[in-house]
Amino acid sequence: MLAVAHRRALLLSATSFGLLSWLAGCTSVPLPPMTPPTPPGPQPKTPPVPAARVPELGPPGRASNARSERDYRRDAASHLYEQNQSRIFKGKMPPLLYAIGVLQTELDARGHVIRFNWMRAPQHAPEVMAEIERTIRRASPFPAPLRLGRLTYTDSWLWHKSGQFQLDTLTEGQY
Repeated sequence: MLAVAHRRALLLSATSFGLLSWLAGCTSVPLPPMTPPTPPGPQPKTPPVPAARVPELGPPGRASNARSERDYRRDAASHLYEQNQSRIFKGKMPPLLYAIGVLQTELDARGHVIRFNWMRAPQHAPEVMAEIERTIRRASPFPAPLRLGRLTYTDSWLWHKSGQFQLDTLTEGQY
């Protein structure tokens, strides 16, 4: 009997505490201070509000209408291929590659590179890592991701010992 009375007292205490906590959150919102009345006569002119800046997209065709990071990755890979035509490995790549790297590239809404994040770095080939980062920086700005704004996309770099490469997004495969 004593245990039942003790449980009821605890339950009543917990319920009271919960009710009081809930009530403590119910406060009235203070009214904003009154503004003084405007004096009669001519009013000082306020400077016009500057128009919003439109991001510079660069030459025509430098915009992407991709709706997802995955769609944008194809646009970015195509852009990199256009900028590096002589460095793209033609045909299927051999089974053993010199390096493979998986890199996240963060871009602003205008397509400029903000930062890199190596998800899988070819640490045995630091010169490849540096060259990939240089290649991306030289290709900036990328197509402006109009629908996505600032974004991070990921692609895998397949690097041949000759210094030529393919991106996983546009690879011709391996034999």
